[in-house]
Amino acid sequence: MKWGLRGNAPKVLLSTKYYPLLLVIYIMSQLKATLFDLDGTLFDTEGQYSQIWEKLGLRYHPEIPDFAVRIKGNTLNRIMDNYFPDPSIRSQVIEELYAHEAQMTYRFFPGAVELLGNLRNNGIKVAVVTSSNRIKMAKVIRKMPDFESYFDHVFTAEDFAQSKPHPDCYLRAAAFFGAEPQECMVFEDALSGIRAGMAAGMYTIGITNTLPREVIEPECSMVLDSLLNISASSLIALFPQNR
Repeated sequence: MKWGLRGNAPKVLLSTKYYPLLLVIYIMSQLKATLFDLDGTLFDTEGQYSQIWEKLGLRYHPEIPDFAVRIKGNTLNRIMDNYFPDPSIRSQVIEELYAHEAQMTYRFFPGAVELLGNLRNNGIKVAVVTSSNRIKMAKVIRKMPDFESYFDHVFTAEDFAQSKPHPDCYLRAAAFFGAEPQECMVFEDALSGIRAGMAAGMYTIGITNTLPREVIEPECSMVLDSLLNISASSLIALFPQNR
């Protein structure tokens, strides 16, 4: 018996013994890039950030009780422009934030390192798309010298023009890898990032590391409770083109 692949696959016939291998190659070609938020998605740092932003919010914006949640996912420049326009206050806030970041512990959530390696081993590009700036990332690399080795590229706030929830960051990351939005998968924990991924037209997975399932589920393509026991093959099975 001869088999052919449907859809946009090459119009070729092949014997059954080669069909499974070619099918796997074809399916994997549909998912070209996985784009990860950093803090709260890959890094277990949100609690540490909440401490400093709750402190600063209480001091300068007591009228916003959920200040630490509200600014999550925004670039530092956007936070400063929106909430700390006074130059003297802005410099003090940045100084306190940078001092706090220098003392922070940066560690991956369970399952993250294994997933990143598995994706790259299967030929899928892996990138960080973070609202953090290069000053913060330099602190990360000082404490974790091998950080960049887990990724094909690290995109920071300086690499895009508009902050999440605008899709600019994810669209630029896709373009960098020569991928269409529908060939990318986004991983996020905050609503601003989830909305950016969805607005970019990408399959967006919400992780319940920061917000409960009932909050993020209506906003994203799918919800995961963690990155444990997630592999390239399981993600490929979720991808819309392969259902």
